[in-house]
Amino acid sequence: MKTTTKEKKFNPKHLKFDANGLIPAIIQDYKTKEVLMLAYMNCESVRRTVKSGKTCFWSRSRQEYWVKGMTSGHFQFVKSISYDCDMDALLIKVRQVGVACHTGNRSCFYRKIEQ
Repeated sequence: MKTTTKEKKFNPKHLKFDANGLIPAIIQDYKTKEVLMLAYMNCESVRRTVKSGKTCFWSRSRQEYWVKGMTSGHFQFVKSISYDCDMDALLIKVRQVGVACHTGNRSCFYRKIEQ
């Protein structure tokens, strides 16, 4: 896993977290480029993700850390982590095992707005 940055050593504290200490993380399949899900991370869950190579998020509803796949077996193995120009959003490219969505769909973005 690599972080897409020119910095020698990445420090999550340099990211811009919101008033609740969270940053949105867009999860994308590293091969197909399909957006799989959106979740939130705090500084510690970013650290855990970088260290373990598996996505770790902060659950806003349960107020606890969760590793994607820990209960379902549908792990996300991190291939790269990038942050945007404002340093307030993450793009995490992963190798998805199984489906990403708790509904059983590959992506959480399976619903479309018809115009």
